[in-house]
Amino acid sequence: MKRIAISVISTALALSGCGSEGLLDGLGERTAARVVGSTSTTFADKVERASLSDETGVINATAVTWYNDNIVDEAVGLPAYTIAQVWERGHEAGRYIQSSRVEISVALPGVAFPSRIPDEVEWVTSQLVYLEDVAALDSGTSAAFGLWESDPYSSDDGRVGVLRIGLDRGDVSLGDVQSEIVTSGLSLIWSDGRYRYELFCRVQLPEETCRSMVDSTLPLRELLATSS
Repeated sequence: MKRIAISVISTALALSGCGSEGLLDGLGERTAARVVGSTSTTFADKVERASLSDETGVINATAVTWYNDNIVDEAVGLPAYTIAQVWERGHEAGRYIQSSRVEISVALPGVAFPSRIPDEVEWVTSQLVYLEDVAALDSGTSAAFGLWESDPYSSDDGRVGVLRIGLDRGDVSLGDVQSEIVTSGLSLIWSDGRYRYELFCRVQLPEETCRSMVDSTLPLRELLATSS
């Protein structure tokens, strides 16, 4: 069980360095329409998802629609190749570039993602995040995932959570989870020794649900293997 450290901070401090929209800033809106293929969610999909939800309000991450799994010109090879090709595909639109689960798992070997996510979520978006004007990943935030209860990018209100992943900074002890309470929700920060994870949950998500996501993390590549 991960140990919990709680700190209450001001909104200005919590959101500093995250852009004009704070913890929900960025995340690749400008590249979405250009690189993503056709996706849809049917009534039958929703019924199946509801049947998988448990008493803690979470569902299997493989039961939702991953927005970029049908991405155009998916680039898969060695990490350096994948990072370079994704950059070439999308850097003109910004440094948050829509990327598939496969591309992220290759670019960031061993990176993890919650295997259980809130049952409100119907879509997950995913991006690799680059330095400005350079074909190299930003070490602070190398990948970002958006959790959506409605069609991605149709309204920011539909985004109920964000997971940002960067290289480990040594500021979080292995096994600890830092909790930062902000006016718009809850931020949970932890490390696996290689990567640093920051999960932001909007206020409508119960804290128990957010913490269950942290406890359920698995290598992203394993979640690919269990997808249908």
